[in-house]
Amino acid sequence: MHVNHYKQYSHNLGREMEFLVYGHSGRPIVVFPAQDGRFYDFYNFGMVDAAADYINQGKIMLFCVDSIDGESWSRLGENYEARIEQHNRWFKYIVDEAIPKFKQIYGDRTGDYNCKFMTTGCSMGAYHALNFFLRCPDIFDGVIALSGLYHAGYFFPNYNNGMIYENSPNDYMRNMSWNHEFLGKYRNSDIILCCGLGRWEEECIKDTGDLKKEFDRLQVPVWIDFWGYDVDHDWPWWKVQFPYFLQYVI
Repeated sequence: MHVNHYKQYSHNLGREMEFLVYGHSGRPIVVFPAQDGRFYDFYNFGMVDAAADYINQGKIMLFCVDSIDGESWSRLGENYEARIEQHNRWFKYIVDEAIPKFKQIYGDRTGDYNCKFMTTGCSMGAYHALNFFLRCPDIFDGVIALSGLYHAGYFFPNYNNGMIYENSPNDYMRNMSWNHEFLGKYRNSDIILCCGLGRWEEECIKDTGDLKKEFDRLQVPVWIDFWGYDVDHDWPWWKVQFPYFLQYVI
């Protein structure tokens, strides 16, 4: 398996950011860590090994990014505006700095410098994966979101802030109009949302179900998959789910 570690200075964040790339060709996928996680967690928790056959066969490449959730979403009790502004700096780092670098890496290996990316993640990573996909369908053409919580109010109770709203999929999808320019792009993408019905999934079940209603209203085809009551919000099940869904999008 081809594995490469990179460091890249982010002007948006004013610091060096790290990421890992697994694979040499195939569908490029940006991987977001779980809450407060790091770029190496996808490997450490066995997710890379779970998808190793697809990576080694040249069917997917994984671009595992770092998070700064501890400075934004997880900084409970701190000023809302400062927290969401820091999130937006990270958002701009991903879109304006990391993605161009990923395209260069992918192009150098495959000859395709104009690729689109899928996104994926578990738990908070699923939130980030879906939020980036929904906000930037010119960059992303698919998402596999596992056990996500998609309303910003969980971290920003009773918020009244436009920047928070713009990062709250349950809220902005509820208000999306029938003629929104993004809908055509959504309809031509691979959208998979999955969660179990077991322990620690209650909020995720509700948010996923609410999003299904909005996708149905907007006639956007999505695969919403609720697994069994023995399927918990935890890595052992995400290691099963991730390779299962990959077979349908490569």
